[in-house]
Amino acid sequence: EGELMESGGGSVQAGGSLRLSCVASGDIDSGRCMAWFRQAPGKQRLRVARIDTLDRTLAYDASVNGRFTIGQDNGNHSIFLQMDRLKPEDTAMYYCAAGRPHDGTCQPHWLYRSWGRGTQVTVDS
Repeated sequence: EGELMESGGGSVQAGGSLRLSCVASGDIDSGRCMAWFRQAPGKQRLRVARIDTLDRTLAYDASVNGRFTIGQDNGNHSIFLQMDRLKPEDTAMYYCAAGRPHDGTCQPHWLYRSWGRGTQVTVDS
């Protein structure tokens, strides 16, 4: 039950890259679920990427698969989201989130109980 804080958002031209970081107040221990969500005005919140720190399983939404990469930084103190070949449709507020696995999986959205305050990503065409 630690604090999360995102950084790295900004404005970029289509086709460019950004790297988001989410710093935890404590170390991210094994067995935790970590994820990046995004929400654009008028759109539903979408989980774009997640990592299961127990088995290192990674998963991506189809809309970003092949362009985004989730991983850990700073000796398990943070996670990142590397975003390449950005598109205008990627424009959104991006949030990092954490939770405990449910029945050994990190799939259910409701298990993400800890949230950062978000960082804005704007992709200009």
